[in-house]
Amino acid sequence: MEYTKLGKTDLNVSRLCLGTMGFGASDIGQHTWTLDEGKSKEIIKRALDLGINFIDTAIGYSNGTSEQYIGRAIKEYVKREDIVLATKFFLRTQDEISNNVSVKEHINKLLNESLQNLATDYIDLYIYHFWDYKTPIEEIMEALNEAVKAGKIRHIGISNCFAWQIAKANYISRLNGWAEFVSIQGHYNLLFREEEREMIPYCSEENIAITPYSPLASGRLVKTPTEVSKRLVEDTYAKGKYDSTAEKDSIIIDRVAKLAEKKGLTRIQIALGWLLTKVTAPVVGATKISHIEEAVKAVPVKLNEEEIAYLEEAYVPHKLVGLMSNNN
Repeated sequence: MEYTKLGKTDLNVSRLCLGTMGFGASDIGQHTWTLDEGKSKEIIKRALDLGINFIDTAIGYSNGTSEQYIGRAIKEYVKREDIVLATKFFLRTQDEISNNVSVKEHINKLLNESLQNLATDYIDLYIYHFWDYKTPIEEIMEALNEAVKAGKIRHIGISNCFAWQIAKANYISRLNGWAEFVSIQGHYNLLFREEEREMIPYCSEENIAITPYSPLASGRLVKTPTEVSKRLVEDTYAKGKYDSTAEKDSIIIDRVAKLAEKKGLTRIQIALGWLLTKVTAPVVGATKISHIEEAVKAVPVKLNEEEIAYLEEAYVPHKLVGLMSNNN
């Protein structure tokens, strides 16, 4: 495994981050294809054995059970200080807004629940899951800064936003001497490269870590046409992101396969190898031990400029999908 600094921080993270949206109780969460605790812990243990020290989750994943599985696994398998733990919080509900629940109260409540779920005293990276147009960003940044000062959070990040939004938030924090966002978790892979318009250049200029989700396009980049999994069948959210552009994306998928064959590598190694030339640490979800084992093999892969251009040149602009399609 290779390691790097998380943006401007002193956190030393593995080049792959274990994504855990696929872990949690399937009967109470938003997904039917998630893994139970036993299978989740097997994957966590294997990831740790392979040198992955960066784990990403969210209180919204399977109603907090993803966090709970991770908390118990960390306690069993590794020292807390050897892990960089990231989790995310969601927006105030309309009921909270109607009942005058402040942003500070909302964040503190969710943060305390996450700390309890994860069986830890602090979160290394606490991520603002989605931009809240109903709340002044000043209130959010001030509340997060107070949690940092209290020692409950080491650093803060943001997910699913535009470059102008993270720039605005960090400018306001800089004016007030508050903690700034040190990372962005956005949607970025060979089939969806809209982050390259403004976010990637901005983060490069500001030394903000890029930890994208969906690095393999929910499996589309690496599955054979006849391959079937429970997630591919039941994940309607992923279908909404990728099925409408399947025809134009097929050229890129085919090129990943051809380059993999030419170099004697797997499709995962090619797709992740490309992404690792662009970002700090992709968030790689896994529902099988083999998924994480194959992902780790991508870390040492080196692609030359000609190979990168071959993978990139067929890309055409895409409409925003998923959570970013609602960022307005």
